[in-house]
Amino acid sequence: MWWARPNPKHEVAAFDSATAMLRALSRFLRGQDVPLLGELPPGAEPVMSAVMGAANRLPRRLAEKAYAASGWTEAMPVRRLGEVSSDALAEWITGHYPRRRHPVIFIGSTGGALTHLAAALDAPWLPQTLLLPVRRRGGHPDEPLAALEHGRPAAEALLAGNPDLVLHQMHDANQDRLMVAGMSYFRVKWTRLPPAYRRFIKDHLAPDGTVVIAECGQTWPTTRVGERHVFQHGGYGSLDPEEIQHGSPRVAEYLARYGSPYRKWDGPEPDGESPEAEWGFEPALLGDLLDLAHRTVRLRYDAPQDLSPAVADLYRAWYRRRGLPADRLLAECFVVMEPHWCLRTGSVPYWSVFNTEPARRGLLSYLDEVDKTDPYDEIRLMLFSHGVESAGLASIDDWREPLERARRIGTFTGVDTRAYPRDFACLARAHRELAQVRDLFPMPSPLPLADAEEHFTGRDDLDWTPQ
Repeated sequence: MWWARPNPKHEVAAFDSATAMLRALSRFLRGQDVPLLGELPPGAEPVMSAVMGAANRLPRRLAEKAYAASGWTEAMPVRRLGEVSSDALAEWITGHYPRRRHPVIFIGSTGGALTHLAAALDAPWLPQTLLLPVRRRGGHPDEPLAALEHGRPAAEALLAGNPDLVLHQMHDANQDRLMVAGMSYFRVKWTRLPPAYRRFIKDHLAPDGTVVIAECGQTWPTTRVGERHVFQHGGYGSLDPEEIQHGSPRVAEYLARYGSPYRKWDGPEPDGESPEAEWGFEPALLGDLLDLAHRTVRLRYDAPQDLSPAVADLYRAWYRRRGLPADRLLAECFVVMEPHWCLRTGSVPYWSVFNTEPARRGLLSYLDEVDKTDPYDEIRLMLFSHGVESAGLASIDDWREPLERARRIGTFTGVDTRAYPRDFACLARAHRELAQVRDLFPMPSPLPLADAEEHFTGRDDLDWTPQ
């Protein structure tokens, strides 16, 4: 019955990339910054900042348990999965944005660089993917087969009432170790345009506006569980699928370090490739999007971080056209990002997908290119802490290397280098320290879409194709 249906904001994970970026962008479009991850009541920010700071001082095992418990409280009981409504989820998403028209609306894949692009263009973004965490008791993080079996009945209940969703059940004991023992990661993707999205586009897109479809082409080996249910063992970030499926010396060392009885993971055998659960675009949605009675553009890129250099270059060119310095880089990480203070401090955003070695190499490759002609005077680096010394993690000393590229100031922002990667106060501290950066600038008028189109057309690292 309608009064028993759970509130969508209690179904969706606040700690997930899609939710965090939705909140960051919608607050930006309302003229607000992002003091903390998640939805907080008025006046709660100082209290939560103090609580997270205290967690940093706990012994390692207690800190890890506190982190895992905070995530578990967001997870839904299995019995409520049958009450989830994809229409209500879409209504909840569109309700984040102000009631006004925009020249552009983005829809599709999640990404930090995409969030900054949307902010520059005064554009909302409607995610295709959401994470619904489902409670699980007594699970072992290193038993992916057990996780798959535990998810079957919940998946059936969820999908039975939502024919427009596909489910990517994801289990990553490397990066999500502290969470997956107590919950299952159910990432859902829309294959049809939900009614709330259609209404939002009709009511909020300018008459001559453009819908941009963000299509991240990242895929991952998966195991088919049902017609609309796949299981993804591992996730994009630090380990490649081969290591996750068959093991490696660093996987064995990681498992031994965490006292696991296993030295590799015994996951289900993949039988196909699917869009990566968190970042990949599900192409079944394209039919509805290309039929919209509006101008559309397909923005395609291979991996989530691939859009970051192009957006950083766009911001740098935009600042110069406005007569501002373009010598200050803000390197962000996963959900530690801040579009409001990026523009107020005149910073060029470069977003790293996670705190891993491949992500760090991506940032260094970008700096290699700009250092040839116009290196940055200032580089500030924010890092996400996920609480685990996972295989493929870039150490704090490794992350000092990009800071050394700055000609004048290279510094961590909001990072407790002694606590990383268990620096649970990083989200509050990063906001506070960004707000203290000197040389603030007025918030600019939106960047014209024509400027972005000219900048993106013909680049080798992405495909910008009007339809």
